[in-house]
Amino acid sequence: MYFLGFTAILLILIWFLQIFFLNNYYEDMKIRRTQESANQLVQLYQADNRDGFTTLANQITEDNDVFVRLDAGDKMLYPSIETLAYGNEIADARNGLQSAADNGKNTYTFTEVNDLNQKRTYIFATYLDDSNTTTLYVITPLYPIRSTVAILQNQFLYIFAIALGLAILLAYWLTARMTRPIRRITATAKKMAAGEYGTVFEVDRKGFSEIRELSETLNQTSYELSKAEALQKDLLANVSHDLRTPLTMIRSYAEMIRDISGDKPEKRNAHVQVIIDEANRLNTLVNDMMVLSQMQAGTMELNVTTFDILAATESIANPYRLLEANGYDIRIKCKENYMVVGDEDKIKQVISNFLTNAIKYCGADKQILLNIRRWDNKIHFEVVDHGAGIKPDELAHIWERYYKSSTNHVRATKGSGLGLSIVSEILTLHKARFGAESKVGKGTTFWFELPLAEEPEPVVGKLPRDTRPINISPDDRKRRIHKR
Repeated sequence: MYFLGFTAILLILIWFLQIFFLNNYYEDMKIRRTQESANQLVQLYQADNRDGFTTLANQITEDNDVFVRLDAGDKMLYPSIETLAYGNEIADARNGLQSAADNGKNTYTFTEVNDLNQKRTYIFATYLDDSNTTTLYVITPLYPIRSTVAILQNQFLYIFAIALGLAILLAYWLTARMTRPIRRITATAKKMAAGEYGTVFEVDRKGFSEIRELSETLNQTSYELSKAEALQKDLLANVSHDLRTPLTMIRSYAEMIRDISGDKPEKRNAHVQVIIDEANRLNTLVNDMMVLSQMQAGTMELNVTTFDILAATESIANPYRLLEANGYDIRIKCKENYMVVGDEDKIKQVISNFLTNAIKYCGADKQILLNIRRWDNKIHFEVVDHGAGIKPDELAHIWERYYKSSTNHVRATKGSGLGLSIVSEILTLHKARFGAESKVGKGTTFWFELPLAEEPEPVVGKLPRDTRPINISPDDRKRRIHKR
């Protein structure tokens, strides 16, 4: 409707300009061109350019239907035969020019109307010398254009009908092309709003680019919503399982103490220890959930300082040295002490989580490597094990809550299942690059990077400005090839 209204207004405007105002416009244009031609003739004559005067007079007579006459007294210097038909007009112009000369003017213009046929004529008269003997007359007839207007009116009716018809067709075509995909998108969006996540929006590759981009964006939204729904279901299932299992064991062992081992100190102590362990597991799970929620809500702040990454690593690894009696081989490789910028306690938590995972799944050789090396202005930290590894399609999901790869389905005796999620949030707060690499049957490498400290030391509570943005996708990361 807007398009058709615009077309109608445009046609009506053209109607008024071409029909109702055509007569006035025509006369104004003819008079203006006559005056311009007369001024040019005056300049050529006064410049004593007789050839140029004659050439211009002939040209405007032929092209513009303008008649020129040049008189010197009673003698006609430039004859224009057509001007003989304007004897009365020239006589009136001569009398008017003489009256104008008496008032100090040497130019006289007027429009004369013939009473018999209503013929209108415009006359320009001027003296070309100081003695007022040489006179230039420029005459142009102002023909009535009623018949022309009538023709244009009839013609404009056809133009109006054709233009309006084309406008209707074009408006209908554009409207249909634009609204049809929008209606499809709306119908599909209603399904998604009703809970059908994963609905696919049709992408019209030949349509408008904005609608195509909208469809692609909604497809991405639909995918993310379906993914979030699946994660939510998994989260509820995993939380329910992780809470139910220790609660069930606590209840079972409490009943065993009541019914069986209450009077037997050795068995009772063993059962009580199970209850204590499961209660600790519950406490760990709840604490980890609270920490993770605080991090994701953005309420946790970092205490950023400069610290020795090697010293921090050794403080975490030393308690695990007791496992060497069971055949474990934990090695730290670092050429020198590197000072880095970050929250030392949080980074220790990251190292501890990586090391704990490596010990759980280190493989038959029970060897864990903690490599610390410098790359440009960064410190690259990695924990390497030679265990069963993680499948490529599962590697990108290990940072999600409660996710466990298909190779790790056994319920751990310790931990909450939120460790890597917490690690991801900690390193994200540090704006650090991190990731994981793994080959099935070869082992897994967890890594992260921190900026080296510079002099002067950074102010506590602020991160350096040159820290790179997080990149947690192992598929997108192109690691440098180096020898371990």
